[in-house]
Amino acid sequence: MRNALALIAFGGNAILKEGERGTQEEQIRHTDEACELMAQIVQRGHDLVIVHGNGPQVGNFLIQTEEAINKVPPFSLDVCVAVSEGSMGYMLERSLRNQLRKRGLKKEVATLITQVMVDPRDPAFENPSKPIGPFFTAYRAAALKKEKKWPMMEDSGRGYRRVVASPIPQRIINIETIKTLVADGACVIAAGGGGIPAYYDAHENIKGVEAVIDKDYTSSLLAAELKADLFVILTNVDHVATHFGKKTQRNLTRVKLKELKRYYDRGHFPPGSMGPKIQAAINYIEKGGKEVVITSARELLRALRGKSGTHIVR
Repeated sequence: MRNALALIAFGGNAILKEGERGTQEEQIRHTDEACELMAQIVQRGHDLVIVHGNGPQVGNFLIQTEEAINKVPPFSLDVCVAVSEGSMGYMLERSLRNQLRKRGLKKEVATLITQVMVDPRDPAFENPSKPIGPFFTAYRAAALKKEKKWPMMEDSGRGYRRVVASPIPQRIINIETIKTLVADGACVIAAGGGGIPAYYDAHENIKGVEAVIDKDYTSSLLAAELKADLFVILTNVDHVATHFGKKTQRNLTRVKLKELKRYYDRGHFPPGSMGPKIQAAINYIEKGGKEVVITSARELLRALRGKSGTHIVR
């Protein structure tokens, strides 16, 4: 009989925090903190799959590319996502191996560069909306729009940024490899940043596409495919709430799927905030999932004991 499988998703901001320079030393320190928590979950008897975000990290790679544009040929966005999967996966794998060893836990850890199939006809490609990378002057933005055909938008009064599509993930190309690793009892780090967006061309060859995938949607898809017993989404609040930020705010502790969908339809969870996490939770439960926990890192262990967090059940 296998251990209960937990899939835990957290954002890239957990590793590269706002207000920091984003040095390697800072990111390794935060990786150690995250993996100390992950090791405690393994110690509790769970098998583990980790999906991390990569927004700040890919943004930094794109800034480096722009600064070195006259000296080094640039990578496409799908390759930048792959680079972040590799570098962040390495830091997480190293830290997790160290934390497991300290606890006397003999578990293999594997990082998998993960490709995720998207539909090239997804409406998101007709309406790119996800700002990425550096801020440009109006002059540079106009030049890039003309030269590279990049959609650009003014962002936060700080300049212009490239916007790309964020299509819905359809299938995880590496799913059988992930299943094999999980079945062997390994802790798996996969689908970093939502995975590398890809599609099949007319000749059935895999092609990368310049887009980004929401890591919560990919995490939901992966949790359902693996039949994970628990899908955990870490965020910056302890509970999901209705009427968030208002006097009538109500924290949700245990909520059934039908009730959650009603709150979602009434607009309690905005698209730029909690919305994708709630939709990811709904998708997982509707595909046969057992339970979703949404909470903060500081409350995770208490949430696993049922003492905190928002628990979503069928």
